[in-house]
Amino acid sequence: MKAVILAAGKGKRLRPITATKPKPMIPIAGKPLLEHTILALKNVGIHDVLIITGYRENAIKDYFKDGIDTIGINISYITQTEYHGTADATNYAKNFVKNDNFLLMYGDLLVDERVFKDAIEQFKTHDLDGIICLIRVENPQDFGIITLDSQLNVKNITEKPDPNMNLGNLANAGVYVFKSKIFKAIEMTRESIRGELEFTDSMQILIKDLSGKIKGHVINNLFWSDIGLPWQLLDANKYLLDQLNPSIEGIIENNVTKSGSIHIGNKSIIKAGTTINGPCYIGENSLIGPNAFIRPYSVIGNNCHVGMSEVKNSLIFSNTKIPHFNYVGDSIICENVNLGAGTKVSNLRFDNKSIKMNINGKLIDSNRRKLGVVIGANSQTGINVSLMCGKKIGENSVIGAHTLINEDVPRESIYFQNSNGKLIKKANHF
Repeated sequence: MKAVILAAGKGKRLRPITATKPKPMIPIAGKPLLEHTILALKNVGIHDVLIITGYRENAIKDYFKDGIDTIGINISYITQTEYHGTADATNYAKNFVKNDNFLLMYGDLLVDERVFKDAIEQFKTHDLDGIICLIRVENPQDFGIITLDSQLNVKNITEKPDPNMNLGNLANAGVYVFKSKIFKAIEMTRESIRGELEFTDSMQILIKDLSGKIKGHVINNLFWSDIGLPWQLLDANKYLLDQLNPSIEGIIENNVTKSGSIHIGNKSIIKAGTTINGPCYIGENSLIGPNAFIRPYSVIGNNCHVGMSEVKNSLIFSNTKIPHFNYVGDSIICENVNLGAGTKVSNLRFDNKSIKMNINGKLIDSNRRKLGVVIGANSQTGINVSLMCGKKIGENSVIGAHTLINEDVPRESIYFQNSNGKLIKKANHF
């Protein structure tokens, strides 16, 4: 069986993280999101993968290449040149699939590999034209909801139904197994009211016009995340670090305290006085300490420096420096960021209410009591900067010394407080 991964999107809801990389290449637990997925596909016996790329596709191609030497399976690529919906994107795979059966999934998913195994086994066991994986959700009005009959056959697919319709809470989980017959249904698909070719419409055509049989496979008690929002990266990271195999490849000086599962990469140095509480992952050629405090569920990338500072439950991308008296908690700090001495991240509201974050102009509740900040690539702060919880700093921005940031900072901006304490903003300065 082959696999097709749709990975052409821009990941706008994850900006500024995706300003410099495609969403499938966001590093979590020491590897890009997409690598975790491809390794899981390999583990269930898939050896031919097509990645449909688009936005910043060279980052994907340069990392995986043909897949043989890098990950041990065959990887092919097709560039999606136009964006006309998920059915149109899937149709790019027609010549790759030919007459074979194939697993199809979205490239921004992280799922337990047993989801793939179970879906494939169910597909093979029954005489089916397709399997669609389903996940139970609390807000069905925000998803494509699947209605099943008593035999778990798909009856109807309704995009973002009105809650009063009472269609249940089984949502499309973005993992499928199909015969090549689905491409005939895609040929018959017409544009939706959004002007797109919807894959859900293609599945309806397969069922109703081509007499196809699609069963729903409900994901029960297995990890699934579509990673569409920044804090979902922290959830995915926690899931992966809970499975971390400890490995010490770097140098640990005397008087270092460590506990739990820890990975320390080649040529990394842990200086005296440092405490590391796993699970956590430290990449290659990084310097930690002296007297650093690395708390559980932290990932620190390659070529980083964390000095006399504290990091907790955060993703620190490569080439970033957190050197002097800093606190970073429940945050995502992108590559090549430099925090000035005394920069502190707030991750908790005084009223203990859940923290909201501005996503594409809309304030979204994270439903998290603790959530810090997102700092885009190539940004820096001066000394004694305070960053309030739930805020985002765009890429290539500078925050001046002694500045309080209580709002999102646009990309390529300078924010600083003058001698009178007034916040001066110079957006898109560079």
